[in-house]
Amino acid sequence: MSQRTTLDPESLNHDSFLDIVANMVGIMIILVLLVGMRVKDHSVRAAMQEAGGPSGALEEELAREAGLRRDVLGIQTEIGRLRREMAVQGTRRNLLMVTAAAARRTIDEHRQGLDRTQRAEFDLTRDVSQARRQLEQLDRRRARAEEAEQAPTVVQSYPTPISRPVDDNEIHFLLNGGKIVFVPMNTLVDAFLADAKRKMYRLLETPEITETIGPEGGFRLRYTLERYTTTPEESRGGGQGGTFVRLRRWTLLPIGPLQGETAEEALRPGSKFLDVLAKLLPGRHTITLWTYPDSFTAFYPIRRELYQRGFSAAARPLPQGVPISGSPEGSKSAAQ
Repeated sequence: MSQRTTLDPESLNHDSFLDIVANMVGIMIILVLLVGMRVKDHSVRAAMQEAGGPSGALEEELAREAGLRRDVLGIQTEIGRLRREMAVQGTRRNLLMVTAAAARRTIDEHRQGLDRTQRAEFDLTRDVSQARRQLEQLDRRRARAEEAEQAPTVVQSYPTPISRPVDDNEIHFLLNGGKIVFVPMNTLVDAFLADAKRKMYRLLETPEITETIGPEGGFRLRYTLERYTTTPEESRGGGQGGTFVRLRRWTLLPIGPLQGETAEEALRPGSKFLDVLAKLLPGRHTITLWTYPDSFTAFYPIRRELYQRGFSAAARPLPQGVPISGSPEGSKSAAQ
């Protein structure tokens, strides 16, 4: 089968260029008219104002007029060049259009002279050629995209996330409303243990009691003790039988709006957050961050600072509006 001539459609698209050239020519013509009017008006006014005046001022005005005339001549020269370029591009476009039309007519005549099988093969060859041309265009675009400078991707690296339960030396912070505040959990727990020992005798008359201690550091701790008797199944299972006192639940209650620090404020020298960290020992103390959903953005810079200082950090997400609480059935913090 004879080979056919294919033309790249991109080489025929000169209309946009010609439109731009025509617009530039129009703008140049308008500029020439405006400058000419300005020269004329300026020369007349200068002659009227300087008649009988010092010759130096008149020479200055004549020099300005000469400069304007040179600008006009330069613009006229540029207009002439653009017109010649437009004529050349127009001739080239017409030639390409005639060549393309002749090629299409030749291809159509050749296709009409083929039988059904040959025509199908011809159409398939044409489609393959078009697909190959499109693929080449895509390859060129991909090459240009790969050569373009790409912004580097910054990957935050943290220690391997192997968690371990936290049993002691746990320091607590609360992230709420985009601010971080120290939670004096250990002080409140010590106060709870002392208060519970003094009041557990009341469980002789009632199955449970609820008390509140504090305030301490802007928080109160409410706890519930209950009298619990083991079931026969628990006794047979090897557990200790009988009746004893156990903690049912505790809840941490803020006594008002928390006066915390934003993440930016907390990481500045002299902040309350850094003052607390300065009293702790990395490797011995674990930091637990109780975090509400509205403070996740503040959580990440705080955690990064803790890792940089060598502290293990435990994240404890909280549903919005739910206070910090716990029970014997709850889970311990897991530090990383």
